[in-house]
Amino acid sequence: MADQIKAEVRESFGKGAARKLRAAGKIPAVLYGHGSEPQHVSLPGHEVSLILRRSNAVLELDIAGTTQLALVKDVQKDPVRQIIEHLDLVLIRSGERVQVEIAVHVEGEPQAGLTVAQDAATLTIEAEATHIPERLTVSVEGLGEGTHITAAEVTLPQGSVLVSAPETLVIAIGASQEQDLGESAEAAPEPAADADTAADNG
Repeated sequence: MADQIKAEVRESFGKGAARKLRAAGKIPAVLYGHGSEPQHVSLPGHEVSLILRRSNAVLELDIAGTTQLALVKDVQKDPVRQIIEHLDLVLIRSGERVQVEIAVHVEGEPQAGLTVAQDAATLTIEAEATHIPERLTVSVEGLGEGTHITAAEVTLPQGSVLVSAPETLVIAIGASQEQDLGESAEAAPEPAADADTAADNG
């Protein structure tokens, strides 16, 4: 599903122009794809920032009365302030299929005393551009030790196709390895240290 955004055509470019846009609460962006000339636009900052909290957002842009669908391809942020500095948008068409990386979300608990190791945080799938899932969910509820879940075993939304290698390991269930930090052992040297200190002081 696409979010409707009113975009404005940019007439001035460069760092100075981009800085003025951001100061005015707008985000500079470039729209390209399908063999067309890149379009330089500005987008409402607050509204778009909220949309970008989810990955692979699709925007329905109103540019001077013309509606165009665009997939957010790249988000450039200030590394310190985390302010969005620029967006790269790719033109898409309704019904068009695109390849995107989707986050893998783990839910549930394995059998008692076991741990979940997530080897793959994302998987690449092909989906209709206007029906990109927000995440892929994998349940580990009640799974036993030694269970492996590969990409091929992850349930995909209807109409989506796996692009990642089917044998990619996503989840592994193993025994809990409690790390004995040896608190009692660590405590033992303390009296000796105190004794040394006392000897020094004496």
